[in-house]
Parts: sequence; structure tokens; C-alpha cells
Amino acid sequence: MPQAISPNETAFLSLPQAATYLGLSPNTLYVWRHRRQGPPSFRMGRRVMYRITALDEWVRAQELSNSRSNPSLDPLRQKPQARTRRVA
Repeated sequence: MPQAISPNETAFLSLPQAATYLGLSPNTLYVWRHRRQGPPSFRMGRRVMYRITALDEWVRAQELSNSRSNPSLDPLRQKPQARTRRVA
């Protein structure tokens, strides 16, 4: 889980700082950014930056999209779907 940031600290993190904040490898964030996956980022001059609030929102979205932490997505709780007939 992301660490709490005090109000006196910056609202932005560099790529290595964001990786540490999320408990990931900087290379993972780099690859995700290249593939346009992962948390939203932007350039500030030559540096890739991440807004702390965006990182926290992204983590929450990941939690909600996971069936283990969101019981409403558990496939075992869903009604079975009717089979469709294949037309030959």
C-alpha cells in the first residue's frame, strides 16, 4: 500500500520515487509508461513525473477491478450465462 506523504512534501514524484512509493521496480513503471499502461504520468521538462493523488487513485482502481478485493466481481457469485448456439 502506498506510504503517506506529509503536507510539507511535494505533490509530484519522479519515476524512481513513484516506483518506490508503489513498491515497484523503476523498470516496471518505465515499461508500463512505454506501453501506455499503469498510473498516469506526464513530462515536466525532461523528467517523467507522477502526481501522488493520481497514484493513489490508480491503486484504488486496481483494488476495485480485482475480484479478490471486490466481491461483486467474483465470478462464482455471478449467475451462469446462457449458451448461444453456433450457426454452422
